[in-house]
Amino acid sequence: MSQFHTKATIPDSPDSDLPPPSLSLLALELRAPWEFGAVLPAWPVLQRAPLGDGHTVIVFPGLTAGDATTLPLRRYLESRNYTTQGWGQGLNLGPREGVLERVKEMVHRASDESGASVSLVGWSLGGIYARELAKELPDRVRCVITLGTPFAGPHTSTNAWRIYELASGRSVHRESEHYNLPEAPPVPTTSIFSRTDGVVAWRGSLQAPADHNPHTENIEVVASHFGIGLNPSAWWAVADRLHQRHGPDRPWMPFKRPRLPGLHLVFPDPYRP
Repeated sequence: MSQFHTKATIPDSPDSDLPPPSLSLLALELRAPWEFGAVLPAWPVLQRAPLGDGHTVIVFPGLTAGDATTLPLRRYLESRNYTTQGWGQGLNLGPREGVLERVKEMVHRASDESGASVSLVGWSLGGIYARELAKELPDRVRCVITLGTPFAGPHTSTNAWRIYELASGRSVHRESEHYNLPEAPPVPTTSIFSRTDGVVAWRGSLQAPADHNPHTENIEVVASHFGIGLNPSAWWAVADRLHQRHGPDRPWMPFKRPRLPGLHLVFPDPYRP
């Protein structure tokens, strides 16, 4: 089976002993339905996010989840003038036989059909797909946005690694040895994270500054792990980042908290590792 971007020696992470979120934070994951419920009252404000240019956005679901979970986010992005796609492979049970080949084919096809590069958005494990695809196909990928994705810590820094092994039938430790997950893709990359994530240790979602790519950033929101892909503040951040145009006439700019009443309160001060 072919692999994404690989590296023989993976550097030790400074957070190699990073523990998973506490049981109290895990219990707070029950608030996820209320986060989605906040979309309706927030909709008038969400509609003031910048309109896109129509380019294609592929959204990858989290572990054991499918395209139904990303449908609300995709519908919102369509209201902002983007063309969206789910990953179209049922439940995300890890890199099963043929999955990696099909997701690469999907990016090639979407890019060919639109005549332009595509943006990749990934929720949790889906963000690993997005990041590694961008490393292998930088000419096809415009930008990468991840939501609660654990790429910077050990597999034991999540409360879901055993579920991954049960779902995929693979050792998460051996799987991760094939990839340099902390390395940033060579395209503009945004990691959206929450300190109140009950599944992924928030420090494991922080993109360290990259010498080969100055266009990386971390955006903090107040969200659960199961709700971050349904959270209005995360939706705003995704729409804002997708709106970025890249080129000499309009250079990439880091995220700034919106000045609309109330929105500046839901985004904490920018985090810089």
